[in-house]
Amino acid sequence: MPSSDNDRRVALTNQVMDLLDSWGVDGQQKIVLLGLPDDIRVRKLERYRQDEAFPDTDTVNEHLEHLVGIADALRTTYPMNIEMCSLWMKKPHKRFDNQTPLSVMTNRGLEGLVRVRSQLDCAFAWNRSGSV
Repeated sequence: MPSSDNDRRVALTNQVMDLLDSWGVDGQQKIVLLGLPDDIRVRKLERYRQDEAFPDTDTVNEHLEHLVGIADALRTTYPMNIEMCSLWMKKPHKRFDNQTPLSVMTNRGLEGLVRVRSQLDCAFAWNRSGSV
């Protein structure tokens, strides 16, 4: 069990990098999905596989929150077949104008992450709608 905030953040970083790998996300897509600065080079992403945590910024943290929420919702949707999570991300859906969820997220950034998460997580969508 990680003992410090930095250890927990490094563990989260490693888990999210593994998640993005399982979805077949390339380097440039990772930069967009993580909300990293535009000037970061793809080869610099490898440092996040070591002992370096993602930057602790509001933008990155918001992106991470949605990525983790999407992953959790997919695990709930496909509890018996984890491979379906990756397949779902790569399959065009009518809900997304016949685009893949992955392309919606990479083409629309934060808005795309919220849109995909809203489709998967009804509690998130309900809270976001302002309903009480």
